[in-house]
Amino acid sequence: MNALLRRACGLLVGVVGLAIFPSGAQNYPVRPVRMIVPFSPGGAADVPGRVLMSRLSESLGQQVIVDNRPGAGSTIGAEIVSKAPADGYTLLMISNTHLIGAAIYKTLKYDATGDFTPVLQFGDAPNILVVHPSLPVKSVKELIAMAKSKPGQIDYASSGNGSSQHLFTALFISMAGINMNHVPYKGSGQARADLVGGQIMVGVPGIASVVQNIKDGRLRALGVTGVKRSPELPNVPTIAEAGVKGYEATLWLGLLGPKGLPADVVARLNSEVARLAKSGDLEQQFRKVGTDVAYRGPREWEAFLKSERQKWAKVVKETGAQIN
Repeated sequence: MNALLRRACGLLVGVVGLAIFPSGAQNYPVRPVRMIVPFSPGGAADVPGRVLMSRLSESLGQQVIVDNRPGAGSTIGAEIVSKAPADGYTLLMISNTHLIGAAIYKTLKYDATGDFTPVLQFGDAPNILVVHPSLPVKSVKELIAMAKSKPGQIDYASSGNGSSQHLFTALFISMAGINMNHVPYKGSGQARADLVGGQIMVGVPGIASVVQNIKDGRLRALGVTGVKRSPELPNVPTIAEAGVKGYEATLWLGLLGPKGLPADVVARLNSEVARLAKSGDLEQQFRKVGTDVAYRGPREWEAFLKSERQKWAKVVKETGAQIN
């Protein structure tokens, strides 16, 4: 009788344990996952993020719902996730802007690294320096020469204060020794529309968002921000090749969770994304939107984020970039 009672109690404890801890790696997720994307729809970060989330939904067997919360250099979305339950059902997709914001915004209600759990990196993509065809320059050197002859008179667009477009251009301006005027927009869509429409002359958008405009002749490409040329635009040099030696700025993409995210949840997400990263299918889909597959697991991702935080804090200080 005592043995039977002990066995029954043991089974009861096991059942209760499963009820209390339903999010083990073998069970997670049991309901849809909310992915906060702190950028406007259709931008250089949003598009590849949606590609991955679609594939991840299939892989996890639960829908991954993209929830766009753009604004304030991605800090609005980040704050939402910093306050969310650490159960794996609210995650944050980030780019460089997450750490740029930590340097450029003086007061944030969260710590950009301390209040989050590093999950993984999944992508890497260059931006591209473009001008409206009405601006009479056809190369990086010609743009620099014009800017030097008209200091502060040429406007450049960005997708917002503290965005990658803002800092990538600020870095270019600093290294080229010129002065251009920053015009921040509320999202990359509005900035791109005014670039194509000729209301503003210069921008550094994501390649995928403007590649067709470039091919149609509605924008003129001067230089790629990364270390290599884009397969989509093989005749366009890198900015470093075009005259600003040492220039490099790449948009990386990854995932964070709230602080205290369970290790088994992190492991499950990594297992699925690592498998997808090895598939030629995801690589092909990413290339169509101007992004390379670039996977880093949690430990490597955490170390990378710490180094990138130092890098962009230095860029903000050296360029004098500020909120306009």
